Amino acid sequence: MRSALRRAMTAAGLATAVTAVLATAPAVADSAPAGRSAAGVEVEIPGPEHGTAAGSGHTTVPPGGKDRPAPRLSAREKAADGDVAKLVDSGSTGDRLDIVVVGDGYTAAELPRFHADAQKMWAELAAVEPYTTYRNLFNVWAIDAVSNQSGVSGDPDSGTVRDTALGSYFWCDGIERLLCIDQEKVDGYVAKAPEADLVVVLANSAKYGGAGYNQPSPTLGYEGISTASAGNERSGQVAIHETGHSLGKLADEYFYPGYPGYEKYTGPEPDDSNISILTAADLARQKAKWHRWLGEQSPDGGVVGAYEGGGYFVEGLYRPTDNSLMRVTGKPFNLPGVEAMIAGFYRHSEAVTALTPTDRTLRLGQSVKTSVPRLHGADGRQLKIRWKLDGKELKYLSDRTRIRVSELTLGLLDRRTHRLTVTVEDRTPSVRDPKIAATLKSSVSWKVRL
Repeated sequence: MRSALRRAMTAAGLATAVTAVLATAPAVADSAPAGRSAAGVEVEIPGPEHGTAAGSGHTTVPPGGKDRPAPRLSAREKAADGDVAKLVDSGSTGDRLDIVVVGDGYTAAELPRFHADAQKMWAELAAVEPYTTYRNLFNVWAIDAVSNQSGVSGDPDSGTVRDTALGSYFWCDGIERLLCIDQEKVDGYVAKAPEADLVVVLANSAKYGGAGYNQPSPTLGYEGISTASAGNERSGQVAIHETGHSLGKLADEYFYPGYPGYEKYTGPEPDDSNISILTAADLARQKAKWHRWLGEQSPDGGVVGAYEGGGYFVEGLYRPTDNSLMRVTGKPFNLPGVEAMIAGFYRHSEAVTALTPTDRTLRLGQSVKTSVPRLHGADGRQLKIRWKLDGKELKYLSDRTRIRVSELTLGLLDRRTHRLTVTVEDRTPSVRDPKIAATLKSSVSWKVRL
């Protein structure tokens, strides 16, 4: 079985290779990892409620949940079902990372509470770096899913069944805290949003739980689904951890002491950016993975190095810091994790949006307007804005988002058409990888006649 596991790690990456039911203790599993032959979807299990572990491995669950029929709604309920509200408006969907929040177990009368719960979820997410600095790269949408009954199945016990829009249920795969959904029903609501890059399902429950569906959607394009209980404080941390997988493409940094089969990793170098078979000296010598951060103080505490244990294995794999959010709840991302998250943000957003149409020639007397997101970092740093005319930089226009075409002349009135370009670049010190840094800029051009 372990040789098969290693092949899976090589083919698919370590973060999604383990299909196991793990853990009611922070680092100890209940039962042996077991591959599943039945068709299903892999999800991450949250760590125990009373502990610090961010997760407890993975298992395979049915994509259709409990396969219950759609709730029978009254005419009034049908009128509210599927309504779309933009809770956070930071710009056009094409240039922003769009988070879609769908509620389950909320009746029509409880929809105002769902909207409040969605706002609370976003506030918790935006309080964690690098979300705090880059919160203006995000739009947040709320999709109203009307349920016949309040609450979700499995709360308070495994015998409780409720008629809800998304079929959410605890005790998924026999694990009390694992909160699963019917993906087809979720997708039906997500499709109502203008765009979806990340999906969060909030269950109307105070019971601790959640799940991470971290496979990208082949039809709707979102990076993954995080489920969480709206009324449980610790469940929000589970959802934030899951975005480390879906947006940051980060591996789990936790491991299982004393668990058979996970004593030592002996496979090849994983693809994941935050775990490695290399020691700190090897990382530095080979200029590999997070070598640029070695020796730096990390926001999660301690210094970036190579700490043994990660990717579920006690030995043979190293993580950048001792206790980042990818290992324990309540901690920030470490420095390599922050870099990976910023890269994920810019996969779905642009640094500049043209407010003046680019499909026409602009003339004297007209203006060029752009929208550039404002950053909210503690250092006050903002994105760098540069203007060029026919490739020549106009430094006197630097850092402006709006200019008049007449400002471009400076004695040049040749009645010819020229090319005006604005480039906005994020020169954040939180990114040291040149390949990632190259993706943190956007350009827009117009034709202007002077």
